[in-house]
Amino acid sequence: MIQSEPFAPAAPDTGGQNMWLLIQLRWIAIGGQIITIEIVNDMLGIAIPVQRLLMVPALLMVLNLVSGPLLRRRRSTVSNFEMTAALLVDVAALAVQLYYSGGLENPFASLFVLQVVLGAVLLKPASAWIIAASTGAALAMLSVYARPLVLPPPYSTDPMALYVRGSMASLALIVILLVTMVTRISRNLRERDAALAGVRQRAVEDDHIVRMGLLASGAAHELGTPLSSLSVLIGDWKRMPKLATDRDLQEDLADMDQAVQRCKTIVSGILMSAGEARGVSPAVTTMRAFLDDLVRDWRSIRSPDAIRYTDRFGEDVPIVADPALRQVIGNVVDNAAEVSPHWIEITASRADNSLVLEVADSGPGFSREILGSFGRPYRSTKGKPGGGLGLFLLVNVARKLGGSAIAGNRAEGGAIVRITLPIEALAYRKEAAR
Repeated sequence: MIQSEPFAPAAPDTGGQNMWLLIQLRWIAIGGQIITIEIVNDMLGIAIPVQRLLMVPALLMVLNLVSGPLLRRRRSTVSNFEMTAALLVDVAALAVQLYYSGGLENPFASLFVLQVVLGAVLLKPASAWIIAASTGAALAMLSVYARPLVLPPPYSTDPMALYVRGSMASLALIVILLVTMVTRISRNLRERDAALAGVRQRAVEDDHIVRMGLLASGAAHELGTPLSSLSVLIGDWKRMPKLATDRDLQEDLADMDQAVQRCKTIVSGILMSAGEARGVSPAVTTMRAFLDDLVRDWRSIRSPDAIRYTDRFGEDVPIVADPALRQVIGNVVDNAAEVSPHWIEITASRADNSLVLEVADSGPGFSREILGSFGRPYRSTKGKPGGGLGLFLLVNVARKLGGSAIAGNRAEGGAIVRITLPIEALAYRKEAAR
């Protein structure tokens, strides 16, 4: 199935993303430190305290291995204080390594610049200055207290050549880390902008829904009286002696009465939904009874053979019937019936403690444009002014219940709409009803 794109992304955890970035950069730095230590000690033959130097990347490795799982499990965002502490650890680690490897005479002292850049980009201004001050203090300490390197021949005769080589390696590591950092931060900014755009779009939608709700509620109140009058008149016509003997007319009146009753049910559902039906007069049923009742209503107004219903839900659960949900699901079936009047397949199943309801048809399917804007108001395949509100309401009602609604095209032809709703959001609780 070719699915639509998600319409409104969730706001990303910027603090968590920045901490993941820091962990990734630290892994690169750990690898560079280990390789450099091995090259200096084994290939160049320069005497350095290998065990003490390797202790620093080992501790950083442990820190990364502990931080990763904790970061995955935590639900709250990473604070500025935590990011500052993590960067201070990296500054201290670099200072310790430089202390045992020549201090400021080590070309890798330029890596302190990267710590300052990271602080300026990822932290608040005050915290960034703390990182800069800590870096300055580390540089001042290393200029006075550091263990000098004893260079063997031929490096002792031309130490500048070795310094230049080390500077090139340090520059290469800085370039790798900066490119990784900038590309990742750019991606985070794009995700944040997309999330903010989604939040703004949701705010517009919520305002649109409120205005539509007020309009629908007012229209439902206005329609209540004429529908009741029509129902009374139809009942009177059925009992009139002149009309009671006309079988064809009686069938027409019965159809009219059924249509009026259906309109009254729809109007009542709108008013119940606008009046928080669950809190006022909850209709307790079960999931299977709710779905069976929906299918039975659809079959009563269409050809029974046109709708194929498959129940794979499993163990039944008590729920509170939601008139708004009933209405938006009915809109999906109505749309499918318009393009595929002779075959509609409805499948109910359960996945991850959620109801998964799929409505498939054999029509022309959705265009790429509709799939790309699925759930936005006034985007319709019918070309009618004001169309597309049914799918818009479907997406928003599902989202309000903690679920989702997506659309796609079937490989064998036709379209499919998949509605996923958490059972917990519909479940009936005796304690809540008391």
